[in-house]
Amino acid sequence: MQRVLIRRLFSSSSPSSVRARLCGSRRFSRLAGALAPEEGNASLPKMPPFDYTPPPYTGPRAEEILRKRSEYLSPSMFYFYKNPVNIVDGKMQYLFDEDGRRYLDAFGGIATVCCGHCHPEVIDAIINQTKRLQHSTVVYLNHAISDFAEALASKLPGDLRVVFFTNSGTEANELAMMIARLYTGCHDIISLRNAYHGNAAGTMGATAQCNWKFNIVQSGVHHALNPDQYRGVFGSDGEKYAKDVQEIIEFGTSGHVAGFISEAIQGVGGILELAPGYLPSVYKTIRKAGGLCIADEVQCGFARTGSHFWGFEAHGVVPDIVTMAKGIGNGIPIGAVVTTPEIAKVLTRRSYFNTFGGNPVCTAGGLAVLKVLEKEKLQENSFVVGSYMKERLKGLQEKHDIIGDVRGRGLMLGVELVTDRDTKAPAKAEILHVMEQMKDMGVLVGKGGFYGNVFRLTPPLCFTKEDADLLVDAMDIAISKL
Repeated sequence: MQRVLIRRLFSSSSPSSVRARLCGSRRFSRLAGALAPEEGNASLPKMPPFDYTPPPYTGPRAEEILRKRSEYLSPSMFYFYKNPVNIVDGKMQYLFDEDGRRYLDAFGGIATVCCGHCHPEVIDAIINQTKRLQHSTVVYLNHAISDFAEALASKLPGDLRVVFFTNSGTEANELAMMIARLYTGCHDIISLRNAYHGNAAGTMGATAQCNWKFNIVQSGVHHALNPDQYRGVFGSDGEKYAKDVQEIIEFGTSGHVAGFISEAIQGVGGILELAPGYLPSVYKTIRKAGGLCIADEVQCGFARTGSHFWGFEAHGVVPDIVTMAKGIGNGIPIGAVVTTPEIAKVLTRRSYFNTFGGNPVCTAGGLAVLKVLEKEKLQENSFVVGSYMKERLKGLQEKHDIIGDVRGRGLMLGVELVTDRDTKAPAKAEILHVMEQMKDMGVLVGKGGFYGNVFRLTPPLCFTKEDADLLVDAMDIAISKL
């Protein structure tokens, strides 16, 4: 009867009257949760209290947006869920749809929203800078770019203190690879199988998943065995995987290479943390062959792993070049490459320029993000909440055979679903069903991995233990329904 009443409520009322009668997203969530007992299930997990109600939404509905997308946007664009959610508002770790329903955001705009959606201090910095100067160019002076560069450099070890700003992670990785080639005079780059570094010509070459590669010229990149601790042939023995890099240099190159690029935790690849001992061994091999070591921190950097500010720090290495984006701007389109003064000089051989790289609005926002991370101790929170959530997910793994692996650090966690733990056959259809069920319970998660069977949990770093409980409980119920 409750389901019929709710269906009638939405079919016979305007969106504004529905919102008024439901009195905000929290009452909507409680009303939706009341359906569970009628369906014979345990009570749905309750959304933690949150003191924010979005203003009424009067824009186009989901159906109209879908129609326009299909007519005017690239057919390559995809979306989650059978009935995509029309997200119209966001606040900290929560998102709101066109009807004011609140969702827990456990994907963070693909590991991008680190401080929280619409964090007031970040928004103020962006607005204040926009009012004063929206754009000039780096051929003039402005303090925003130099202030942020100084703050970024202070977070990096060794002599990594020269910053080049870009517009995205793809651009940052493209520039880093070009710098390595210019500095060494070599063309060969070594990347990892299962890696994702971007979708431009050079970075697509470094990417090593057929899902993300087009048949275009991608020269000079060799892909080494992935030190995958779950599916890899050598398990967690990083040094055994590292020998493959030495063999690539010996048999696939002139004996000298431009560099090696890798993430410390592969994001698109399914939240795979590289096997212990791998990076120190490979960095030594690459440098012996005259190459530079590039750390792609686009997803795992900026305090996300909790234990360290940068992912590579957990492996005890210091790269020659570090790339970053996503969390660096909390949603602002900005990326960066950081290297040493000596290496940076190679770009003076010709003119290197980026029209929007270092834009004052973006760099002012980026500096505000860095200040918020420190002020609110979000790295510490990522470690505490992430460790708690990982333990809860490990408990879920013991309960459900479909969970083959739980991995990652801090608030960059992966849950791999398999139909058979022995063969590790990917549960491709099942993960879609679980995602739909979790969405219906108000929890949004990402997915990835080569087979598309891994939950990617990369929420804003303001995530709480109560949020973690909601996520794990929702996943538990959804899996139990399979």
